[in-house]
Amino acid sequence: MVYDAYTSFILLGNPGSEAKKVRLNMMRRIQETKGILANTFVSLEARAVKGLGDPRWFPTMPPLYCVGPLVAGYSEATERHECLKWLDEQPDHSVVFLCFGSVGTGNHSEAQLKEIAAGLERSGHRFLWVVRAPSHDDLEKPSDPCADPDLDALLPEGFLGRTNSRGRVVKLWAPQVEVLHHRATGAFVTHCGWNSVLEGITAGVPMLCWPLYAEQKMNKVFMVEEYWVGVEMVGWQQGLVTAEEVEAKVRLVMESEKGEQLRAQVMAHKEAADMAWKDGGSSRAAFGKFLVDVHAGLGLARR
Repeated sequence: MVYDAYTSFILLGNPGSEAKKVRLNMMRRIQETKGILANTFVSLEARAVKGLGDPRWFPTMPPLYCVGPLVAGYSEATERHECLKWLDEQPDHSVVFLCFGSVGTGNHSEAQLKEIAAGLERSGHRFLWVVRAPSHDDLEKPSDPCADPDLDALLPEGFLGRTNSRGRVVKLWAPQVEVLHHRATGAFVTHCGWNSVLEGITAGVPMLCWPLYAEQKMNKVFMVEEYWVGVEMVGWQQGLVTAEEVEAKVRLVMESEKGEQLRAQVMAHKEAADMAWKDGGSSRAAFGKFLVDVHAGLGLARR
C-alpha cells in the first residue's frame, strides 16, 4: 500500500460522504496489508518511523519501507525556460521563489494576489512568482489550472514596471525542480504539498509555508515545528495573508539570523537525503529489503 496524500482531507470532510466512509475503511484495514511504501527517509521522520514500528502501539503493523526522497527530475524540454535564463543573471541565494502547486487549488483570489505583490515590492528582495488566474472562493473546489491570468488587471497598477529590475512574474507554470536547484534561489514560498516539501529539502532551500488544503496543513506543522525547515505565513487560516506578513516573513528568511539557521537546518536534511540513497543508506537498504520480500514467495513477509 502507498499512503495517499488526500487521505487526511477526506477524513476531515463531510462525515456522511461515501468518499469518507471508503477512506475510513481503508485506514482501519491498513494493518492487514502486506507492506507500506513511504516516500520519505528515516532521518527526516525518525520519531514517526519509530512509533509505527513499536509493537506496543501497532502489534500487527506490516513492514514499512521508507524509500524516499523520490522527486521529479529535470524537465525534458529542449530549450531552457526563460525564467532560468533570468535566474542566471541573479546573485547566489538572492531570489524568493513563489509557487503553489500544479493544479487549480494552487490559485489565489484577486485580493490575495494584490497582497502578495505589495509584500514582495515592500520587501525589496528579488523574486520569481508563478501566478494563475484567481480561484473560486472555496479553495477545495479546483479552478481551471490553464486559464490565462491577466497580470495587468490582477496585480497592483504599475507593479510589473516598478519591480521589473528585480522580479519576474511567470504565468501558469515554471520548472520547479530546476528553479529550486538553481544557485540564485534563496527561499521557497510553498503550499506544502509533500512533493514540493521533498523538492525543497533536496535542493537545500528554506521554505515559507502557506498550506491551502488537505494534508498540506499537517505538513506545515511538521515543517515548522519538527523538521525546522520553514516558517509559517500567518493568515492562511483566515483566508488572507497580508502584504505586511509577506514582507516580514520574506525579510526574516532572507535577512535574519533565524533565516540562516533555517538554511543550515535544511542543508543538513539535504545531506541526509543524499546519503539515504547511497550505498549503505537507509532508503537504498529499505528498497533492497522490499525487493527481497517481494521475491520471497511473491508476497511480503510480515515481521
